[in-house]
Amino acid sequence: MSLWPGYTLYISNDKYTFVPTATAAGSRPLQKFVIDRLANTLHLFPVAAGEAVPAHEKQFHVHGILGIISLHTTDFVIVITNCKHASTLLGADIFLATDFRLLPISADARPSLLRHPIEKKLIRLVKEQLYLGPLYFSYEYDLTSNIQRQVKLGTDSSAARVPLWKRADPRFFWNYHVQQRLMEHSNTHPDEDLSAFILPIMFGFFSTKQANVNGRDFLFGLIARRSRHRVGTRYFSRGIDDNGNVSNYNETEQFIVVDAPGRPAATRMSYVQTRGSVPVFWAELNNLRYKPDLLIPEQPGALSAIRKHMSEQVTLYGKNYLVNLVNQKGYEKPVKDAYEKAVEVLGNPLVQYVYFDFHHQCKGMKFDRVALLVDRLEELGLTRGDYFTLDTTAAPHVHLQKSVVRTNCMDCLDRTNVVQSTLARWVLTDQLRAAGILAPSERVEDHAKFMHMFRNVWADHADVISKAYSGTGALKTDFTRTGKRTIEGAAQDGINSLSRYVKNNFFDGARQDALDLFTGAWDPKTQLPYPDTRAWQVRLMPWLLVISTVFIVLSLALPPVAPHEYQVRAPIPIFPILWVLVAAGSVVYIWQHGVQYVSWPTLNNPERLIHYDGPGYYSGRRGRKGLTAPASKVKAE
Repeated sequence: MSLWPGYTLYISNDKYTFVPTATAAGSRPLQKFVIDRLANTLHLFPVAAGEAVPAHEKQFHVHGILGIISLHTTDFVIVITNCKHASTLLGADIFLATDFRLLPISADARPSLLRHPIEKKLIRLVKEQLYLGPLYFSYEYDLTSNIQRQVKLGTDSSAARVPLWKRADPRFFWNYHVQQRLMEHSNTHPDEDLSAFILPIMFGFFSTKQANVNGRDFLFGLIARRSRHRVGTRYFSRGIDDNGNVSNYNETEQFIVVDAPGRPAATRMSYVQTRGSVPVFWAELNNLRYKPDLLIPEQPGALSAIRKHMSEQVTLYGKNYLVNLVNQKGYEKPVKDAYEKAVEVLGNPLVQYVYFDFHHQCKGMKFDRVALLVDRLEELGLTRGDYFTLDTTAAPHVHLQKSVVRTNCMDCLDRTNVVQSTLARWVLTDQLRAAGILAPSERVEDHAKFMHMFRNVWADHADVISKAYSGTGALKTDFTRTGKRTIEGAAQDGINSLSRYVKNNFFDGARQDALDLFTGAWDPKTQLPYPDTRAWQVRLMPWLLVISTVFIVLSLALPPVAPHEYQVRAPIPIFPILWVLVAAGSVVYIWQHGVQYVSWPTLNNPERLIHYDGPGYYSGRRGRKGLTAPASKVKAE
């Protein structure tokens, strides 16, 4: 069942009425979706031929309903008010949502009520999340599911009648939480099934390119789907939770579609990889240092959590090759050791652990040495022919991908993307040979024009995933784009690294709050934002630093006072020296109390981790001078 592709929204004081555009009706009976603002209830009504336009004060066109979210004082319906066409995939149009509106459902939601300090903050967070990253949708195609999953679910007419939201992969159904009311209403009121109005959204990356190799045209595509579970920002979301969900989990699907004479999309091939944080309990606690404090707490549920994660991985993808790219020396080593210990204790025969010291092996920017990792994976049983194929050219057949490579580094961003793009290129050579586009002796690397496009798509993919997690574009993308390291690329990496430091310490708290609110990890009906409980002198120091800096600048910029005619020497510049001492003292104080100057999340504040002093590994406790634990302190997360 496809969705209505857009509606006219009629707004009145007592209801919101969504009427599908007349051109979308086709043979399906036209229905309207009504939200009663007085009773806060949902209804579905048929639209009779020639029915009058509902009474309204305002009206405008919307492209889709994201869902309904409950905030502090009222519920809001979220709608897409603008979008742009991204591509056409297998006959279905794909759109990128570009603008949104939040409409209060309560008829009593006056402007003064919406200016309530908590409600105002939550509204701002929802809007921030909506514009945070690329949100893609389709009225017909299931963007949340890879091609293999869609085929396994069925492509016959009965499967096509299943509503899009029921076919969607719940991991990548980004607006699953805010669509809960519509889905529950459809399940409990079969006579008022709202399925044609429930629009699944995918947060991630989507790109398709028309390609030509050896005179053969085909569609090349890359999709990255971001999981809505344990979603967060770089330093505020690490490792695994009790349910087996890991931070920064993404499924990346590379695919090609080849037409045959008189048979569009006759051959479809896809290759799926996953990435996700090291699946053990660990955290990095910001303290204004470039390297945060690393914490690996010992918790009784650690083995159960990784068992759940790997069980799901095996169930969904088959055999897993776990490629670990963290350093085997220094700061990152404890994370590597914890991961290896967990996998060893797990003892799952369908989970194959592979370690590759990326920084050592690729020292001097020799990223082509990732080929050594590919060779190692081949020795362990991975084949370049293990990908999905649906071929309808002659005797129709389906070949399933039976394994997956799960790659991680510390952030699952930069090193991970170099490895994933290398594996994708390795498999693509075999796919194009099987499709008759490449000769048995050819490789994709032999075609410069195609490789230029391939590298840039993968670099764009890296930037999108990186911005969603770290706040900046990916590092090392000059190699991904050009196949070599450049001075400009190294300089850009330096800028991105500095930008990450600033954003991760001073701005990511709000981004984390926005993600927790939209995905349902924090409940505004039962919880309140975490208050600022810092001592007055802690709050004062940044202001002293700013004021002293202003006075220092003024003392240097203004002309000096001429010495008195009876003085032999100019007076000692006491004023600027005083403010230099104040500034220095402020900097020292802030550095010693660094943890208290980090922009922590205020919804799900990680105070338990900040004050954790139980068993486990600690890289240090820097920037914690004067930090006192709250009365509610516990020893485990």
